[in-house]
Amino acid sequence: MRRKHALLLLMVASAALAAGLPRSTAPAEARAYIISPLDGATVSSPVTVQFGLHGMGIAPAGIEMANTGHHHLLIDVGLPPMDQPVPADERHLHFGKGQTETTINLAPGKHRLQLLLADHLHLPHEPAIVSEPVTITVR
Repeated sequence: MRRKHALLLLMVASAALAAGLPRSTAPAEARAYIISPLDGATVSSPVTVQFGLHGMGIAPAGIEMANTGHHHLLIDVGLPPMDQPVPADERHLHFGKGQTETTINLAPGKHRLQLLLADHLHLPHEPAIVSEPVTITVR
């Protein structure tokens, strides 16, 4: 419970700091992608998701460095507003320590996964670095 409370406080602070700030720029050739699982795959839960990034580097949340960011995994949702910090909940997973892989539990059925890179304040870059969505079936 303390971890969730700390994350919530961090997100509130990030939102307050980010309000009115310009978005970090990203190189035009930068792209995020899901390495695994592949689009259309049938998998068992828990599911290991591997993140890919081309043309930029990874830096933990809170560390301001040009051409870097950290991943957010979007599960069964569309893209959030690009001018606000990425929400933090069970459908918007944050990897602010710079992680490039995770294992998640998903219920049986179809699921949509997508990556969104964000800067030190959890704000999506300009232009946004978003992977193509991957649809998987969990048996």
